[in-house]
Amino acid sequence: MSQPASSAFTASGSSHMARVEPDRIIVRGLDLCRDVIGQQSFTAYFLFLLTGSAPSEKLVKAVDATLIAIAEHGLVPSVQAARMTLAAAPDAMQGAVAAGLAGCGPVILGASETAGHLLITLLAQAQAQQRPLEDLAREALQSLRANKQALPGFGHPVHKQADPRADRLLQLADAWEISGEHVAALRILASQVQPVYGRPFPMNVSAAIPAVLLDAEFPAGALRGIPLLARTASLVAHLLEEQSRSIGFKLAAAAELAMRYDGPEPRDV
Repeated sequence: MSQPASSAFTASGSSHMARVEPDRIIVRGLDLCRDVIGQQSFTAYFLFLLTGSAPSEKLVKAVDATLIAIAEHGLVPSVQAARMTLAAAPDAMQGAVAAGLAGCGPVILGASETAGHLLITLLAQAQAQQRPLEDLAREALQSLRANKQALPGFGHPVHKQADPRADRLLQLADAWEISGEHVAALRILASQVQPVYGRPFPMNVSAAIPAVLLDAEFPAGALRGIPLLARTASLVAHLLEEQSRSIGFKLAAAAELAMRYDGPEPRDV
């Protein structure tokens, strides 16, 4: 909650985000109640909060599509963590949501950010070095493989041939005339994967998301926010279901059954 101004304190910083007054809330220069509520969708408002400008129709459509693509994907680790947390603490939905989001990183959820920065780096190198993107992509893949580093946005334990979400997002980007240099860079990168790795290694949704968003002029610094925001919506839905169809303890029990103890045994007395 915003605190009233006091003569005991002197402002030493500033923010463009919001000011709260007794009779109104100003958000990035707009009156929240008069200019925003009932006037914008949540996606458009989210983008306005990020940038301070009214988003283009293409950007809103791109963000909507990527949010939907990444929101729900079954009993993934974030969902399991959230549902087990709620089973243990039924009054703490906020803690369960936090538990589900806490593991966002380069393997789960955060891979879209990592993949996006790889595309940004490749394009910057191509411009600075005046070299073909194909060569730079191949060299980047060779480096990742030689150093045994994960290739962000490629491969999937379930979608082994192709990730239908990635295919759909790229189809929409083409149809909506969003596809630009980042989508092109992704397709070039994808074309070099099998020659370097020696086997098919299809892109997944975490590669398509940043390519489409960056071409729609989404800010690169907020890329990880897309899977976080999307998965939050799904976690709330899972937690509502958990309240009436609890599987949290069943998930924990399944983990116990899947593992065996191989540590030392106690010494005989």
